[in-house]
Amino acid sequence: VDMGQAPGQDESQFGMTPLALRTSAFANGVSRLHGEVSRGMWQSLWPELPVDEVPISSVTNGIHPRTWLSHEMGQLLDRYLGPRLAESPYDQSVWERVDKIPPGELWRVKQRRRERLVLVTRERLRAQMERRGASRAALREADETLQPDILTLGFARRFATYKRATLLFRQADRLARLLTDAERPVQLVFSGKAHPADTPGKELIQAIVRFAQDPRLRQRIVFVEDYDMGVSRLLVSGCDVWLNVPRRPLEASGTSGMKAVVNGVLNVSVPDGWWAEGYSPEVGWSIGNGESYDDPDEQDAIECDALFNLLEHEVIPLFYRRDASGLPREWVARMTASMARLGAEFNTHRMVQEYAEWGYLPAHRTAMRLAKNGHDEAIALADWRNRVAAAWPGVTLRSQADPNGGLIVGATIPVNIWAGLAGLAPDEVTVEVAAGVPEGRGLPDRPTYVVAQHAGLEGSEELFTAEVPCTTSGPIALAVRIRPYNPSAVNPLSPLLLTWE
Repeated sequence: VDMGQAPGQDESQFGMTPLALRTSAFANGVSRLHGEVSRGMWQSLWPELPVDEVPISSVTNGIHPRTWLSHEMGQLLDRYLGPRLAESPYDQSVWERVDKIPPGELWRVKQRRRERLVLVTRERLRAQMERRGASRAALREADETLQPDILTLGFARRFATYKRATLLFRQADRLARLLTDAERPVQLVFSGKAHPADTPGKELIQAIVRFAQDPRLRQRIVFVEDYDMGVSRLLVSGCDVWLNVPRRPLEASGTSGMKAVVNGVLNVSVPDGWWAEGYSPEVGWSIGNGESYDDPDEQDAIECDALFNLLEHEVIPLFYRRDASGLPREWVARMTASMARLGAEFNTHRMVQEYAEWGYLPAHRTAMRLAKNGHDEAIALADWRNRVAAAWPGVTLRSQADPNGGLIVGATIPVNIWAGLAGLAPDEVTVEVAAGVPEGRGLPDRPTYVVAQHAGLEGSEELFTAEVPCTTSGPIALAVRIRPYNPSAVNPLSPLLLTWE
């Protein structure tokens, strides 16, 4: 039971996450930010480690491009990128050929996909209304909902409250003005489902449907029911802008924006999950700069205002800025940059390769090695773990640093460390010196580590020595620690028996 409990947790509680973290050689988040947040969340399982060293890494999610590419966009990319797109969709040089596509051709594909979105949405909306027994007048109105030449914003995903589907509705009058602007109108298409037990999530959907029934806005907002992969493909290829407004940092990764990217759809997103890695000014827009807030309501208010400002001053003007031929060249240039830079990075081929090289193959090689000769090495590793666990309470550590009367950048600090190993051999431990700028308690902040070398026996203690480089000017803090070492252990921090001086 203890294996499934975090420190301080009630004895009646059992968590699969603590159990998995304690029994896995590899652990990861599904984006860099998710890995960072997870290390902070679960540091209590490794209380002796600085948060940056908690053994939770990250492999950012990706999407399978061929599954999500529209037929028209797939044909266009095949024509200009060639067969290597199917063979090596993770190759950056392949996606960079997107800039060979004439802007007019790319824009025509986008227009066709928007027209398709409008047509299918009208059909589905009419079917939804017929099921409810709507009048003929209402059905005729459904046939005129949305327009094929208007800037279209899409939002489709699981309706959890932290995803803030109704963020724009906080300023309803301002939204109504955007949607009904005579010269630069906007339209919104929503879709998604809430978990059957998630009542607040279902209430978000109800709020959108009620707002869409406003007589002023009926033809500018649609909620498409029966969300599935078909509806998702329709939206991620037919919209012009993909909205993503989770309350940072609660979105682990998110993939719908990646599906939009390969179809030339631009992201307007909070820098959470994958967008914290993917965003740059030439490929889309970021709502804020990743600021942290203690008050969720304040966060919602600030980011709602920031989103409206982006739409009013950057997104909408750019979409409607046309050349003499009616082509929005700057918008298409941003589409091209988004596809060229993000297509190779955020796909499953790259993701699976990272998992294989970082985790699966090392784990497989280790398993094969430990299984040889009747599992001799595995048995020896288990015996070593038991022996180390029994000896560790008796391990001692002391050190002395000698700066030789002064420090200059480029010099080194000799450090001597004496360790009482309680019967362990010197090659069964790793002694390290952490060096960095002092933080509030005088300890090194975000340290670098220098591994000390065994220099012999002095009395009852083993002597280790290290040369710590002075790489920057100003004060430097040093801290010494010792941990078990076994070349057969996949995770060098398992078991976590770590002693600081």
